[in-house]
Amino acid sequence: MPNYWAHCGFDTLQVSPDNQLLVTDDFLRTYLSRPELALVPESCPKERAIHQRLLNNPREEVAQAEIEQMADADIQANYAIWFRYRTKLLAASSLENFYMSLFEGEGVDVPPLFVAQLTQIFLRHILGTEVNPFDARIAELFFRPQKITILEDGIVMAADHETIERNAQASEFGNIIDLLKSQSIAMRTVDLDVLHEDNAKSYWGRDQAHDFAIQLNFDQATLPALAKILEKWINHFLGIATTITPLKEINDPKWVWHVGLDASATEILNSLYNKERVDEATLSRIICLFKLDFNDPNTVISQIRGKPIYLGMAMNGESLLKLKPQNVIFNLPLNPVS
Repeated sequence: MPNYWAHCGFDTLQVSPDNQLLVTDDFLRTYLSRPELALVPESCPKERAIHQRLLNNPREEVAQAEIEQMADADIQANYAIWFRYRTKLLAASSLENFYMSLFEGEGVDVPPLFVAQLTQIFLRHILGTEVNPFDARIAELFFRPQKITILEDGIVMAADHETIERNAQASEFGNIIDLLKSQSIAMRTVDLDVLHEDNAKSYWGRDQAHDFAIQLNFDQATLPALAKILEKWINHFLGIATTITPLKEINDPKWVWHVGLDASATEILNSLYNKERVDEATLSRIICLFKLDFNDPNTVISQIRGKPIYLGMAMNGESLLKLKPQNVIFNLPLNPVS
């Protein structure tokens, strides 16, 4: 099994006896090579000196007065953000504890790119080495926005948004662009970068290129696989066993609880739950629905016990899917004593 997603930094972390991730000096050093902090030819002597000191000891405290001596004001701001982030990171007992703490205050005050990187690291840890290419690609939905295209025959395709944008700016469109502009699933071949059985193994050589599209229709194996990953995600952070199954629709007069897996789904599900009028165009943005059951009914508050929780995933008005996997951790009706 290849070491997929090698650039995310997972290999620099340690795993505790209780399967939590522990920050190391090498992990801290990975941030110094990010574009926000990496040296460039224009870097001033003071920036270079501080950068080297942090490479030698990434936990070293650097006085604000020294940061202000850097010639580039943007670099000064980047270091201020990094030191604030590092302080919270080192104060946490584990990377999981740090991640949970990010969403427990009045708002996330760290760059979204950092949050996405942490999400990727956790999924790399959760999926482990015994993972198939389909699960790895599906897991990308958790930390990389997807461009959603619905073809005329109802085929729902998801492709990496950043890859789409990058290819669109090139002199010649890449294969995914051709795919998303096509109107027939007959175009779905190995050459068109849609992940399927015949080309699945090639994902391992392209896992950091994010150039495979996937189909998200109800009758595809994609959604049950996504459901299993959600189960593992919940179990890792909350220690709770759940069973999640895809749904075609919510037809429940006693609907009592739901969680949107992204901002768009949250808005739509809230409107439906409150029996507000939702037009067809808005409803068509829903990509998939799930039913979540708790394996141990005592896990949830008494009012919800024995009743299903509905999950939804939807694209926004720009046909983008931007999952917020933290939603399913913080918005379940859990019993406080569980």
